[in-house]
Amino acid sequence: MQNLRYSFKNTLKENAGLSVYNTGYEKCDSNYGWGPALRDHYLIHYISAGRGIYVHGDRTYDLHEGDLFLVSPGELIHYRADQKDPWEYCWVGFNGTDARRLVSMAGFSPNEPVLHSKSPDESKRLLMTITEGSGSNAADDAQMVGCLYLFLAHLIRLNGLNTVGNPHQEYVANALRFIQYNYANDIGISDIARYVGISRSQLYRAFLEDFGISPHTYLQRYRINEACSLLRNPNYSIAEVAGSVGFNDPLYFSRVFKSIKQCPPSTYQREKKVK
Repeated sequence: MQNLRYSFKNTLKENAGLSVYNTGYEKCDSNYGWGPALRDHYLIHYISAGRGIYVHGDRTYDLHEGDLFLVSPGELIHYRADQKDPWEYCWVGFNGTDARRLVSMAGFSPNEPVLHSKSPDESKRLLMTITEGSGSNAADDAQMVGCLYLFLAHLIRLNGLNTVGNPHQEYVANALRFIQYNYANDIGISDIARYVGISRSQLYRAFLEDFGISPHTYLQRYRINEACSLLRNPNYSIAEVAGSVGFNDPLYFSRVFKSIKQCPPSTYQREKKVK
């Protein structure tokens, strides 16, 4: 017996508050599993029937209908369907500047990647609307992201969490918002820290704790990812793209681009152009 499976994968992974990477549902065979391996994005599964295990770090979770489990970027994990009562699940994979904050507000944490839905029918319905709206054009993408926000809002509402009383989350969220709105301008780390209302050293520690990189590195990567979107249009020159994402010097832009993407922007534009 083969797995009953539907899966959609979005190949455009550029900057956004949230971006849906993949979504789908699956009725698994006995002992069907994935891993041990890592993902480069967040992934939430909702179990609609059956049982299985989720191995996260040194803990093994025995999961069943109504449970949700989170896979975070860079975590080595493994999950497997039960032999006698294999699970069915639906999922959404996503990332973006708002992803970490919203996942945390939804009740997930590094030490607790599993939740049990207090409203299982609604959790499944909202998650399936993402899958049902999947597609590759702009309207589909907007619909999937909108449905993802509704799904995460549902989880936040169930768990009653928010950022009030958690200044660290507010600092990081405000910094990401400032970068998202101002990356094309001549901004630096001092501008970000001033907007957030903390020192450069506090901002550095916050980014290191949440992302494992400095705010400068985050800003550079954000700008380069935005450049990737523009480079898909062959009518834009490298200099025009550089100026559009906050680099005044096209040569410096090319050096930064190559260090992050492992190829010059001209090569990326030639290989990734929209035909």
